[in-house]
Amino acid sequence: MAERMADAVVKRLLVKKLVETKDEAAARGAVRKVLMENLQAEERLDAEARQILMEHTREIRDAAVDYARLLAMLKGKLARERGFIL
Repeated sequence: MAERMADAVVKRLLVKKLVETKDEAAARGAVRKVLMENLQAEERLDAEARQILMEHTREIRDAAVDYARLLAMLKGKLARERGFIL
C-alpha cells in the first residue's frame, strides 16, 4: 500500500511541477519510507488505545458506551498528546 501511495504522491508532485528530482526512484523511496513510518506509528497508536480499553473493559461494559466511538476518541487524544496527525 505504501508503495502505491508513494508512486501516486511523487507522480502528482512531478506533474504539478511542485518538485523537481533527478532520481525519481529515490524520491519514491523517500516518500515510501515516510509513509511506512507514519503507518507503523498509527498502528502502534491503535494497539495502545486498544490495550487501554481492554484494561477498562468492565467499566466500558457497565457504562454501555459504544466501543468504536470510545476507541476513536482515545486514539484522537493519544495522537494529539504525541503531536501525531491522523
